[in-house]
Amino acid sequence: MNIRRASLTALFTLCAVVFIGGYGLFEARRLIEGPVITIFYPLDGSATSSTGVIIAGTAENISFLTINDLPYYTDKAGHFSELLSIPPGFTVLTVRAVDRFGRRTAQSVSIQVLNYCPINNA
Repeated sequence: MNIRRASLTALFTLCAVVFIGGYGLFEARRLIEGPVITIFYPLDGSATSSTGVIIAGTAENISFLTINDLPYYTDKAGHFSELLSIPPGFTVLTVRAVDRFGRRTAQSVSIQVLNYCPINNA
């Protein structure tokens, strides 16, 4: 009877350790994976006729964020959205982030700003 009770105690202890360790790894996954950037808009390779372009997306696990080397901030949910004035032609927008451990990541999208010249037939 004591052997059975000792086996159940050992099994319960093992299950508790596995559960607590698994939960700890699950919660630490964001720290382990480092900073993550997702750009929702503009789409890579898109074209526009406006020189005012909104770049929007999310950044997770970050302590510092830049868009084209200028610092920007996210809201509490990690969303960022910024109106940028860019010149006509081909442009690459780059979002970079650093986490509190110094790990870095970057995402880029390329867009083309078309310069339309209206023709006056008067």
